[in-house]
Amino acid sequence: MTAKKIPPGPKGLPLFGNLWQLVRDPLDFPLRIARQYGDVVRASIGKLVFYMLVHPEHIEYVLRGNHRNFSKDKGTRLLSGLLGEGLLTSEGELWRRQRRLSQPAFQLDQVERYSEVMVSYAEQMLLKWRPGQVRDIHIDLMKLTLEIVAQTLFSANVEGKAEAVGESMETVMNYFASPIIWFPWWQKLPTPGNRRFKSAVQQLNSIIYDTIARRRSGETQGNDLLARLVAARDEDGSHMTDKQLRDELVTLFLAGHETTALALSYTFYLLAGHPDADARLAAELDKVLQGRPPTHADVRRLPYTEWVVRESMRLYPPATSIGREALTDCEIGGYFVPKGTQIALMQWVVHRDARWFDDPETFRPERWDNDLARRLPRCTYFPFGDGPRICIGNQFAMMEAILVLATVAQRYRLSLAPGFALELLPSVTLRPKTGVRMVLHSRGQALNGKVPQTVRKESAV
Repeated sequence: MTAKKIPPGPKGLPLFGNLWQLVRDPLDFPLRIARQYGDVVRASIGKLVFYMLVHPEHIEYVLRGNHRNFSKDKGTRLLSGLLGEGLLTSEGELWRRQRRLSQPAFQLDQVERYSEVMVSYAEQMLLKWRPGQVRDIHIDLMKLTLEIVAQTLFSANVEGKAEAVGESMETVMNYFASPIIWFPWWQKLPTPGNRRFKSAVQQLNSIIYDTIARRRSGETQGNDLLARLVAARDEDGSHMTDKQLRDELVTLFLAGHETTALALSYTFYLLAGHPDADARLAAELDKVLQGRPPTHADVRRLPYTEWVVRESMRLYPPATSIGREALTDCEIGGYFVPKGTQIALMQWVVHRDARWFDDPETFRPERWDNDLARRLPRCTYFPFGDGPRICIGNQFAMMEAILVLATVAQRYRLSLAPGFALELLPSVTLRPKTGVRMVLHSRGQALNGKVPQTVRKESAV
């Protein structure tokens, strides 16, 4: 490195840096500064400096080529207040051990065994639906995916607990939506938000520890991930503590239901405004399934259904960015990256970049024809991340999204509820602030073809 060249970026305010710009415009602000300053942009929150990377080559360098020089960023480490040292937040040998223990539950042959549970629970959800109803499908899908992950990975029935878990998750996600939590002193204040957060974590802990206690006592059994983690032994013969089990279960509860529910919510939302895509989806389902429930074998025979899910996650990735921290000085894109620099790898920006996607703001599932995913440069489309820490449940999530979409779309078309406009709330995940209210129509009923309106803002302190 011959010169310590610093990347360009927007000016901020004394003490606060670019905090208020992020608060006002957490989604449009990154898009604007990437287009104005280029592929490496320097910004700050208070004294904390971060570089935003939006070129696939640079992102691949961080996630794959030189991944050992980057740890989880401070933003991700803030999640330890909720997740402890689960797969998302842990590092080093602890992460490698937990990943090794968990991986067999997510291998393709095992994931395919989960398909019947996914379809069965989706059909149970539809028993409560009626044509003409207005429903917040985000709530329905959150409950559905929670039940699926609890049953498939923990053999646990959360009937009666799903609402409590959902409310607790809502509270903690809203808590992490505010950039003010990047200031450590704020978390120590007895604010209403901090008190609600602690109460929600306690509620989740109560449910998770009860699940662990029932399994340890033999009251519940199952050949599942929980059984594997309970039985795991270190080389010295020690087993995982209840706290370690709790951290993994909370992490998988969050990652295993929140992100898939979001992907499906945005999928139905987009289909409502694109009747041609909805009609093509229905035609494929009619041809392949002929009215029967889908199975894991059908996933390969439903390419357009998969394209719909992929395109939804391109426009509305459940996670809008991935965070890392530089462990030593390095260089990215010709710019000096000092040790301790926070790195933001922005799916939200890269997925909407016209260099890689024609007409990038348009929902067009057919763009994925001819194996676009393989033709794109690596880390151009990365809703599940990449490299050694790619999401362990990516195959699980894709199969679940395709099967649930196929199950629902055979029976129903969905249109936007009158007066509804989507408001996005960037937090740990990209959430709909006021849900996704839609009208149910049995197949054959005409849709109004109304184009969705999206409000990209939110994240108030």
